[in-house]
Amino acid sequence: MAKKEKGGFWVGLAAAIFFPMTRILARRKFVGLEHIPFDRPVLVVANHISYLDPVYSAVFVRSARRVPRFLAKASLWKIPVLGQILKGSGQIPVHRGSVDARRSLQSGLEALGDGKVVVIYPEGTITRDPEVWPMHSHVGVGRLAVDHCVNGEAICVPMVHWNTHLVFDKYKKKLSLFPRKNVTIKAGPPLDLSRFQGREVDADLLREVTDHLMGEVRTLLAEVRQETAPTEFYTVRKKKDAEPGEAADKNATQKDGEQ
Repeated sequence: MAKKEKGGFWVGLAAAIFFPMTRILARRKFVGLEHIPFDRPVLVVANHISYLDPVYSAVFVRSARRVPRFLAKASLWKIPVLGQILKGSGQIPVHRGSVDARRSLQSGLEALGDGKVVVIYPEGTITRDPEVWPMHSHVGVGRLAVDHCVNGEAICVPMVHWNTHLVFDKYKKKLSLFPRKNVTIKAGPPLDLSRFQGREVDADLLREVTDHLMGEVRTLLAEVRQETAPTEFYTVRKKKDAEPGEAADKNATQKDGEQ
C-alpha cells in the first residue's frame, strides 16, 4: 500500500477535528475512494449543497491517502483558527474581481502542476435549485480541466455529496442531528476529456467543458439519489432572488468569461 501523502501539522490538526466530526454529525458512506489515485494530480469536481461539504470532501480525499487543496472563498481566511488552518494546510483563497480571481485560478493550476489534489465547487456557492441539483457553474473549472486534464497531465474526477443539506441547511439556518442522517460522498471514475483535445481555447470551449463536467457530476448525483436528473442547469436570473452578497456571483454564472 502506498504511503499516505504528508500534510504537516495543520493538515493533521484538521484531520483530528474533521474525521470524528463527520461521524458525529451523521452516518457517513464513502464510495469510490479508489478513483483518487495516490501518484497523479487530480482535479475533483463536486456539487455543493451545504456548508458541511468541504468537511466531508476533505475527509474523503484524506481517506484516499491524499491531501486536498480547496479553492475556497477568501473571506474564510479571516475566521480565527479556521483561517490559520486554511493557510497552514496550503488551501487556495478565491478573491472576487477579475484580476484576483485569475490569480486564484493560477494557484490552482500550479497545484495541479505540482501533482496535488485540487477540489473545486464550480457553482461557487451552495445551490439554489429547489430540488437540490447542481446550478449553472463558473467556467474556472473548465480552465483547470483544459490546461491539465484534457492533455492527460492530470485526471478529472467527479464527486457528489448527498444529505449533508439535511444535517445543516444554510438557507433555513438549521442544524439537525436527530434522527441520524445517512450522508453519502461518492467519487466516479476519471472522466475521458479527449474529445476536447486540439480545440482552440476560448470562452465557448471553457463553457462547453464546464457544462460537460457538471453534467457528469449531475449524472453521478442522480445515481446516488436514484432519481432522474433534470436536463438543464438551474440559473438564478433575478437579482432579488439571491441573498445579500450573492447576487453578483449568481449573475456572473451567466458570463462565459468568469474566472
